[in-house]
Amino acid sequence: MSQRRLARLRATLQCRQPDLTVLLDGVHKPHNLSAVLRSCDAVGVFEAHAVWAYGKVGVSRHASAGAGQWVPVTAHETVEAGIADRHAADMNVCVARESASAVDFRAIDYTQPTAIVLGAELTGPSDVAIQRADAHIAIPMVGLSESLNVSVAAAVILFEAQRQRSAAGMYDRSRLDEAVFERVLFEWMQPRIARYCRRRNLPYPPLDEDGQVTQLPRDG
Repeated sequence: MSQRRLARLRATLQCRQPDLTVLLDGVHKPHNLSAVLRSCDAVGVFEAHAVWAYGKVGVSRHASAGAGQWVPVTAHETVEAGIADRHAADMNVCVARESASAVDFRAIDYTQPTAIVLGAELTGPSDVAIQRADAHIAIPMVGLSESLNVSVAAAVILFEAQRQRSAAGMYDRSRLDEAVFERVLFEWMQPRIARYCRRRNLPYPPLDEDGQVTQLPRDG
C-alpha cells in the first residue's frame, strides 16, 4: 500500500501547476472555501491565496473531500497585497466579475501564469481587486440568475484553464523545482515527522522506496 500511495502522490505532484492559482477576496463561508480548494486540487493548483474578511476561514472536510491538506492557502492582509504578490510572481491577475470591460473567461490564455480573483458570493470582488486586476472575466449566462456560486464559478474557470494547459502539454512533466517537489512529497507522506522537523528546525530525513523514514531525526 505504501508504494502505491507513494506512486500516487508523486503522480499528483508531477501535475501541480505552480503558476496557476486563485486569490479569494473576502470569501468567508467554510463550505465555499472548501469547494474551491477541491476544484484547485482537481486541476493541479499548487497553492491558493486568500484575504480573509472576518478572520481565518476553516476548511470543511466534507465539502473539500480532504483537499485542504493538499492545497495550502497563503493568507494576505489585504487584497492589494495579495495582487501585488501575484504580480511580483509575474502572474496575470484576472478578476471574475460582470462589467462593461469583461471578456468571456474562455478568451483568456491560461497557459500563461495566471491568478484568478474571486469575491464573496453576495458582495463580489472588492473595488481594489477590480481596479488592480489586469483583466475582468465573465461567465456567459442565459438564465434568470445573476451569478453563480463562487465555488461553481471557480470550478468553471479552473477547468477551462486545465483544458488549455492539458492541450499545451503542461501536465506531461513536473513543473515544480526538484527541491520543492521532494519537500512537499515528504510532507504529504510523513506529515507528523515533517511537523516535528519544522518545529525543531531539522532537515527532513530520507525516505525509502516505500516512502518510509529510514532514520528518525534527532536534535543536535
